[in-house]
Amino acid sequence: MGLKKSFSDDKTKCTVTFTVTREAAQGAKQINIAGDFNSWSSTTTPMKPAKDGSFSVSLELDANREYQFRYLLDNAKWENDWNADKYVPAPYSNADNSVVETYVK
Repeated sequence: MGLKKSFSDDKTKCTVTFTVTREAAQGAKQINIAGDFNSWSSTTTPMKPAKDGSFSVSLELDANREYQFRYLLDNAKWENDWNADKYVPAPYSNADNSVVETYVK
């Protein structure tokens, strides 16, 4: 898993590429990402499968913020990003959410 970030020239936007490796995908046929950036919708942001078994999606997010998110594998299993910037307790379950930080450094 991994998060790749690039900032717009004016530093107001951050394009984040979220990647779920083949190993982390655990044989999933589809993966969706849900988080603060899409009102926690489990269907509006599907990730694209690659030939190597990984999945990825790039999202343009506002800079200088933190976004909580999780991956949903095959509409059945929630998974955190193993390389998230940090983790915070989820408000509605006994689990943590992944966090991506878009702070300009």
